[in-house]
Amino acid sequence: MAEKQDYFITDNRIVNIILAIIPITAWIFGFITRFKEGKIVAGIIRVIPFAGMVIWIVDLVLMILKGRIWRLLNI
Repeated sequence: MAEKQDYFITDNRIVNIILAIIPITAWIFGFITRFKEGKIVAGIIRVIPFAGMVIWIVDLVLMILKGRIWRLLNI
């Protein structure tokens, strides 16, 4: 199991992949997850239109391959 809960609802990888496939849920849950971790700048970057789309694609690939979202910034 992951030490950090991605998309904060469940540790179930299949559910997280389904949530990552849907763009709206991926953006909202990614934003909330980063704010919950205290990473305000990273949360704001997720809602910027072009940057959010690129991060969504990377999140989707990483969620399928590793079961984790991309943590771009640690600030």
